[in-house]
Amino acid sequence: MFFTYIYRELRRRHRQALLTALGLAVGVGLVVAVTAYAGGVSKAQDTVLHSLYGVGTDITVTQTAKLSQGGPQSFQMNPGSQSKQGKAFSRASVRSAPGQQSLAATKVTQIASLNGVKQAVGGLTLTSMNVSGKFAQATSSGAAPGSQSSGSSSSSSGSSSSGSSQSTPTASQAPIDVSSFSISGVDVAQTGLGPLSSTQLTTGRIFTSTETATKVAVLSQSYAKQNQYAVGSKIKISGKKYTVIGLVTSSAGSTSTSDVYIPLQLAQTISDNADKVNEIYVKATSASDIAKVKSEIKTALPKATVTTAADLASQVSGSLKSASQLASTLGKWLAVAALVAAFAVACLLTVSAVSRRVREFGTLKALGWRSRRVVGQVMGESVVQGVVGGILGVIIGVAGAMAIAHFSPVLKATVGQSSTAGPGGAPPGAGGFGQAAQTVAVHLTAPVSLQLVALAVGLALAGGLLAGAFGGWRASRLRPADALRRVD
Repeated sequence: MFFTYIYRELRRRHRQALLTALGLAVGVGLVVAVTAYAGGVSKAQDTVLHSLYGVGTDITVTQTAKLSQGGPQSFQMNPGSQSKQGKAFSRASVRSAPGQQSLAATKVTQIASLNGVKQAVGGLTLTSMNVSGKFAQATSSGAAPGSQSSGSSSSSSGSSSSGSSQSTPTASQAPIDVSSFSISGVDVAQTGLGPLSSTQLTTGRIFTSTETATKVAVLSQSYAKQNQYAVGSKIKISGKKYTVIGLVTSSAGSTSTSDVYIPLQLAQTISDNADKVNEIYVKATSASDIAKVKSEIKTALPKATVTTAADLASQVSGSLKSASQLASTLGKWLAVAALVAAFAVACLLTVSAVSRRVREFGTLKALGWRSRRVVGQVMGESVVQGVVGGILGVIIGVAGAMAIAHFSPVLKATVGQSSTAGPGGAPPGAGGFGQAAQTVAVHLTAPVSLQLVALAVGLALAGGLLAGAFGGWRASRLRPADALRRVD
């Protein structure tokens, strides 16, 4: 009887019932779309941090070199002997990344033993510079190269002298070819955390745990393409040939942090950094421990720069940051305002409908219906309207989320760092001394999860219950005598 009466009443007043359900649907749909948009922005931010910071990397530890340390690399261009003049030469130098100071590898073990640290891995970021060309060829001033001076012998003194002034050597330098690339030393026993964690393998393989001293290398796909390397090719690093075993690219599709990855032990050897690292990657036991672990590392290494993913996120700029601000401010309040308006409309329409049913409810009370039964009837009708509104709201919200994902432009996020802060304030690739800021392009999505669908239906039901409560309160105040005074 209860459900039959609800069905008949809603069918008889289907226009008003549909209007109430649509009001709830619009508010709920907007909440779904905005929440999906915010979730897409959050996912895009995670993608950026994934690419720039590393999967599972919660904290990085670096130390800025003193001003008296480091500096530009220099190469000896003096041939040393006359026999080498004009001959081809090649020079190679591998040094720590500009501005970064090496740390003892024992610091990695020290950090790994701290409370709240699940894993700690050392890394070594290097820069390899190659200079090739020809030594300068000394020539004589005032005469063409290779020509002989044309002086004559002196007849009066019996001694000979040159007919021209004494020749002065000048440099005739051929063009010099300078090239450089970045290198990351990887702990092959823990590749899941560290320099390679922010990349995805595209071709070949990565290191095995036994290749600590094997001359193998993994290249970024962009660097390999630019220099025509492939899996199986040989690349020369510090005068030694390394076999390319794999190509990687960053997860966001941008260039990888480094051009070349080699085993950490070999990186330490070729750069004279035996048992040293210049970056330590840390994974906390849980997200709630990150702040505590950061404080403990600062206590253990007071001169080090400790950077968390949250610190890096605050440095992100570009259209992604603008979209994030829009989602967290305007979008959130717009959704709240729409939901409040939808609830208010539903309540007003329900109270209005109850007021027009004075004779009906008065007659039912005269026939013996108690007030709570009348209230239950109104609440039941409102709940059904809420369910219908929730279903329609989910459809509207999903359609809005799909439109956002389809029409939204590609968002860009840039992580840069001023030179005064040094490279320790951000992980590799995030800018610093001698490093350009890195920009990652991401496609915005608007994922709609089952939890979001459940939230939408729950909000619609809440709106229906709220409207039913107001309508039931209005119906409970009606008296049977009101029906007798009502003349149609």
